[in-house]
This record gives sequence, structure tokens and C-alpha cells, in this order.
Amino acid sequence: MRRREFCQQIGSAIGLYAFSRRGYALPITGQDPALPRKAHEALVRAVRFFDEQVSVEGGYVWAYSEDLRFREGEGPASPSTAWVQPPGSPSVGMALLNAFRLTKEPVCLQAATRTAHALVKGQLVSGGWDYRIEFSPDLRRNYRYRQPPSGGEKARNLSTLDDNTTQSALQFLIEFDRTTGMADKEVHEAVLYGLNSLLAVQRPNGGWPQRFSEPPRPESYPDVPASYPVDGPRQWPGRPYYDCYTLNDNAHNDALKTVLLAWRVYGDERYRVAAQRAAEFLLKAQMPDPQPAWAQQYDAQMHPCWARKFEPPAISGGESQGVLRALILAFHELEESRFLDPLPRALAYLERSLLPDGKLARFYELKTNRPLYFTQDYQLTYSDADLPTHYAFKVDNDIGSIRQLYERARRTGPQPLGKKEAPSPALSPDLVRSAEQVVRQLDEQGRWVEKGSLKTIGKDQTGNRIITTRTFIKNIGILAQYLAAVRKE
Repeated sequence: MRRREFCQQIGSAIGLYAFSRRGYALPITGQDPALPRKAHEALVRAVRFFDEQVSVEGGYVWAYSEDLRFREGEGPASPSTAWVQPPGSPSVGMALLNAFRLTKEPVCLQAATRTAHALVKGQLVSGGWDYRIEFSPDLRRNYRYRQPPSGGEKARNLSTLDDNTTQSALQFLIEFDRTTGMADKEVHEAVLYGLNSLLAVQRPNGGWPQRFSEPPRPESYPDVPASYPVDGPRQWPGRPYYDCYTLNDNAHNDALKTVLLAWRVYGDERYRVAAQRAAEFLLKAQMPDPQPAWAQQYDAQMHPCWARKFEPPAISGGESQGVLRALILAFHELEESRFLDPLPRALAYLERSLLPDGKLARFYELKTNRPLYFTQDYQLTYSDADLPTHYAFKVDNDIGSIRQLYERARRTGPQPLGKKEAPSPALSPDLVRSAEQVVRQLDEQGRWVEKGSLKTIGKDQTGNRIITTRTFIKNIGILAQYLAAVRKE
């Protein structure tokens, strides 16, 4: 059966139908009476263009030249390459799925289905995803994909949790599985395989490595609390760090959210236990005084350790704030008050560590708490006078809002998000204006073209006009919210 026909059958089976034109006919005060119809037509045209002209087998990268000859994710991409790392294929797929949920427009589900199957084709034998998926048979042999064509045992089989890559793929596929009533057996099987792999590589203390190819040997990862190393190298040792427990870029927190979502959708107790263990890891990873916060990464002995040459063993002002939010989430979802216990000490420490400009340093030296920086030739220093520009060595201070979330949690008790219904979009003048602008900016081909250039290729080859997944995601979200609000009115 063709996937398009399969998708249409799903829509019929669960009673989801497109908006009728008559449903858009009601005038809204201060609005062009034809705007609902125009918004619906724009949504359909934009989704069809992205699905039929931009995607490769339903997969997407980050940005495209206006003529679609050149494309890129974090790196250059061939015409047969899709990107997983957000804002790649899972991000586009989730936007399409959300648009379908809001509008019941079958075109959105058809496109989301193709994206789901693109991700299934990119799943590795190790259970997760690499940053990119190759669809060319020749390039696919470099990877050990679960679906043929695929390489042999020596082909690349390294799943990554970096940059929300594997987690975002699983989250989209879980949501797709829920929306379609788990009727797509191929997607459902891939989700369960991926979740089983994620649970299998969780370490004895509840942490995850940044990347994985097989389950760990438990004896190599003692379940001990975080502590300061007796002596550590002041210079980057140059060895791989992918096996380290990684909080950088919210890798651990995104994995925690993934197993929480799986528990809400499937009700399997194993996922709740995995989420509980992941939250317990964050308790264990809190450093002792005088710096009761968190490092970006830890070695097997739970000592802060080096990652890349500009990521030293240190307390991290950025990742510590992410951990605090994750602990508040765990308190609500798992309904256990102990996950709030680290917050008072950590918040007080971060407030004491503010820089003169009110920001936080990305790195604070262990025990001394002096802010650490790097020169442009990557020499560790206490001065911020010669910083590299590719990395944020100072981060925003979000302590106030985190403290508010903490105090509200203490006041209200657990409020599990999974037990709440998402609020319906409300029609407002701002939403109407945004929808008008999005409709106006869409060209006849169904494209939102904007000024810019591909970073990995250059303006001399691509010009200064591009198409991006970020803009597509944002704009179909606006159109879908607007159409849902109109229908509700």
C-alpha cells in the first residue's frame, strides 16, 4: 500500500478531516473576511512545496539556496542527505504533526508520515541516530543502518545524544505514534527499538554518555556522587570525551524528557523508572561545597573533566541553570519532592557567582570559583579580553525565573504536564496580524524566501536568498494556530 493512501486511511479511521471552506466563512472583527481561506490555502501550498520539492524522501536539512541546488545542516549536505539535529527532520516533522493536530488538514499528516519514515530509514543498529541520514545507496554503506542498504559491522554505528539529535527523533516518532493510534507498525517498532536502546545504555547511576554504540559494562561505571578531582590537567589532553556523562547542550535533560514522554504515551513502567534514575543522577552530579552546582561533563569517577579544547573541567553557569529546570520538571512529572532539594543551595551559589555585568560565566574554576576563559589560540586564562567568537563563554542569567518556578512548585505541589490538556489557540489581533504577514510573504510557489547565505558554501555560489526550516516551522505554526482559533470562534 502506498504511504499516501495509508495516511489517508489513518485520517479516516480516527475521524480527522480537513476544514471545510464553510468553516472559514465566519467574519472576524477587524480582519479580512477572506483571510481564513487564504491562510488555509497558504498552509496547504507551503506544506506541499516543502514535502514535494524540498525534502529528500521526507527528510530535511537546515537551509537551502533559493533554487534548491545547495543545502546544509551544521555542515554541507548532498542532495541525498537529511539532517536529524534540530532544526532538521524531527523539528519539521513535529511542526507538520502539530499543524495537523490543530487543523485536521490531511496534507500535513501526509508530509509528517513521510518524515517519520525518513527517520526510520536513518535509525542505526545501535538504536539512535547520527547527526545526518544518507539516502544514496553508496553513502548509506558508510553507516550501519537498520534498514538496507546499509554498511557492514565496521560501518559507522555511533548514536548521538548531542544537540538533542536522537532525543528529538524519538520524541517526534512517539508523538506521531500517538497521533496515528500506533497504526503505523514500522514507526511503532522503530520507536520501541530506540527506547529499548536508550534504556540499555543508561549507566548504573542513571546518567547517559554523549554517544553510544552498545550497552556499557556496569563495572566500569561505579555509582558514586560527584567530587572534585585531586589533580587535573590544565591543558586539553586531546582524548575523546564521548563516553563522559554529558550535561552540555542539555543532552541528559533531553533524554530525561524523552523517557518521560514515552512513559506518558505508552504507560510502560520501565520508562518511569528510567526517568526517575535520570533525575537521581542529577542529584548525584551536584558538586559539594563550595560550588553546589553542576559541570558540563563528568568522567566515570564522577569528576568534572575535559571535553573539547575550549571546555575544561569546571562548574558551568549555563548547564547548571538547565539542570535546575530539569529537576523542577522531574518534581512535577514524577511527583517526588526530593528533586527540589538541591535548588536553594544551587540558586544561592549562582547568585553569588554573577559577573559584574549581571551574566554568568560559562566556566568557573573548581574550588576557587574564578571565571575561566580562553584566548583565541585556546590558552586557558582568567581574562575575557581575547575570547573566541564561536562559543558563548558568558551566558544569560535566568536565576530569577528559575527561582519563581521553584517557589511556585513548593507552593502548589506537583502539577504533572501530562495530565493537562494543551490550551486551544485564542484569536487575537496579534495572531491575525501574524497570519496576514505570513500569507503575504508566501510566494506563488509556496516558498518563504529570505535574505541570507549558506554558511558552509558562501554567497558567491548561492546568492543572498535562502529557504530555511526555522522559518517554515515558525510560519506553519502561526497559520495552524490561526486556523484553529478561527474554527473555535
